[in-house]
Amino acid sequence: MPIGPRRAADMLFSSQTFLLIFLPLALAAFYLIATTPGARVLTLLASSLVFYGWWDVRFVPLLLATGAVNWLAARAYAGTQKSAIIGAGIAFNLLLLGAFKYSNFLVGSALALFGQAFTPWDIVLPLGVSFFTFQQISYLIDVRRGQARVYGISEFACYVCFFPHLIAGPIIRHHELIPQFARLASGAVDYQRCARGLVLFILGLAKKVWLADQLAPIADQGFALASPGAAAAWQAALAYSLQLYFDFSGYSDMALGLAGLFGLELPVNFDAPYRATSIREFWRRWHMTLSRFLRDYLYIPLGGSRHGRRRSYAASVLTMLLCGLWHGAGWTFIAWGGLHGLAVCANRFWLTFGRPLPAVLGWSVTMLFVVVGWVLFRAEHFDVALHMLRGMVGAGVPAVVPGAGWLRIAVAAALAVFGPTNLALSNHRWTLRAGVAMPLAVLLVATTLRVGQGRGLDFIYFQF
Repeated sequence: MPIGPRRAADMLFSSQTFLLIFLPLALAAFYLIATTPGARVLTLLASSLVFYGWWDVRFVPLLLATGAVNWLAARAYAGTQKSAIIGAGIAFNLLLLGAFKYSNFLVGSALALFGQAFTPWDIVLPLGVSFFTFQQISYLIDVRRGQARVYGISEFACYVCFFPHLIAGPIIRHHELIPQFARLASGAVDYQRCARGLVLFILGLAKKVWLADQLAPIADQGFALASPGAAAAWQAALAYSLQLYFDFSGYSDMALGLAGLFGLELPVNFDAPYRATSIREFWRRWHMTLSRFLRDYLYIPLGGSRHGRRRSYAASVLTMLLCGLWHGAGWTFIAWGGLHGLAVCANRFWLTFGRPLPAVLGWSVTMLFVVVGWVLFRAEHFDVALHMLRGMVGAGVPAVVPGAGWLRIAVAAALAVFGPTNLALSNHRWTLRAGVAMPLAVLLVATTLRVGQGRGLDFIYFQF
């Protein structure tokens, strides 16, 4: 889907516009101009609106309007205790998401049942709409549960719009960010948090530019083949699996690092998911804030594991189907989510025998399933996925694939499975030593020059 009139790379975290202009100005305004905690919150909000408006200024009023509606709904509920107000607020968020993201999919699918052609409407998808709607839904539900209070309007607006997580997460709960605003005292600089945030940002930036973006052409070429052979199909599938991980986890690292530069802390979104030895463990490590949202606001309300095995299995499958739909308005995404739901149920059923798989076997089965599943996630249509899957079992047209592609995949796989996470590296005691500053500075300069060559690619999750 189109994301606006500007070229997406103009304000990526990995763009020179962001690195050399926006971020230095935002930090200068925050630390040198703002003189009170309230002023700093407003400075963060203003910077975030500039960041969002850079993509498409038409959607800034929409972003502010959604925040205002949800804040007013929470305030109205606090004064009346009428659950219908919260229900109306949640419905508003879902209708907004549905109108922008799912209109073409739903109408097109309905007309296809009757053999009718459909020309998709030209709907521009607001960046981050899936993330900021889910975030505000979680707040309204917590207000209804008595787990959240009504915050000040500027604090709530900054919570919704805070630019490090606005576009692609992590999905933040109110209590994970808003209480931190109180510690933004005038003149106070948490130098250690800022330093660790800068390290994490640089490492996330390098992960995106030097790993994810280098794997992208390999995946694109393989998925473009009409009938890939086994080598080409597996190379493309593995390349995309690693590209997706380093792309999204790199964004999440940068988001956490940027928050640290402003003295704030965001929840961790990845914990080495490609080391998981079961599909349930994979989802505890992959996109952790989304997994937590689905667990707390969908799986548990559907019954969770409290009403017997069948109810638990049904809740798991439905939750993952909706997880797939959240990722994209297409049947391939729904099929991907359904497969993961069935896998979670199979994993849970196997554990009832009390014989967990050996770690190596469990990891092998899990990663095979995950990589095959990513084929559905990546394919625009089932035909593309079928061609890839046929190739992966040797039914395609054999062809020689470049050895350089396998080398990149091997390096990326080794880092994903055996290497330390960027968060662990940034929190290590040697991070703040003077000797580390020079190689990190060189890495930052080299990466900035690299993206200046026009090599930066959009983050994959921007389309969601």
